[in-house]
Amino acid sequence: MTKSHIVIPARLHSTRLPEKLLLAETGKPLIQHTYEAASKASKPTGVLVATDHQSILTVVQGFGGHAVMTDPDAPSGTDRVAEAATTIPEADIIVNVQGDEPDISATAIDLAIELLESNPDAVMSTLATPIRTQQKLEDPSCVKVTVDSNGLAMYFSRSTIPHPREWSDELLEQNPPVFLQHVGLYAYRRDFLLQLSKLPQSMYEKVESLEQLRVLSLGYAISVGVINETAIGIDTQADYDEFVSQYRNR
Repeated sequence: MTKSHIVIPARLHSTRLPEKLLLAETGKPLIQHTYEAASKASKPTGVLVATDHQSILTVVQGFGGHAVMTDPDAPSGTDRVAEAATTIPEADIIVNVQGDEPDISATAIDLAIELLESNPDAVMSTLATPIRTQQKLEDPSCVKVTVDSNGLAMYFSRSTIPHPREWSDELLEQNPPVFLQHVGLYAYRRDFLLQLSKLPQSMYEKVESLEQLRVLSLGYAISVGVINETAIGIDTQADYDEFVSQYRNR
């Protein structure tokens, strides 16, 4: 039996919404909402917040959560997760859940773990959801992924992939879906995660600014599960206001 653990990278400073993980208009800080949502997953043995600041550490410990301090100068959330993973040697699989996704689905987390349990050749797993509008398809902030017949990622891109030679609105309605949006939830085999930051960046990763292309460029397999939902991160004040409104109406 494999053992899995969730790590939530939690950086205090954010560009578009300062210190968003500590916002608490619902009566709970945002990081607590994400922590509690992730804790509903049945497969992981626990949840750990990996932070760069004492204020987040104090808040997490204050609501009874587990947290560790990581290097404030860590270049990415993945590096922060990898640093935290060194404190969880018993875990075979590490799931990276973003701290600003308070509505993350427990079933999505469990699926990401199941994908690695069932596919020994994959070093990572992630998720995708159907794209049903042309606006979303053409939005470069919406990362697309193509998947082969074995459920393995072929490519991730900010561009439209596959790119239709002739456009038809029916392409957006097909099942299985032609177009898939990447959902930014990752599960890693722990040993691979610990060496990921040491692997060389690929040309495609630099061009698209997508870290997962480093993995594909080096010939590693990423398993992709398709779900009919997408976790929406909170990036702006408007995003947070919408979350607060929905929370109060539940």
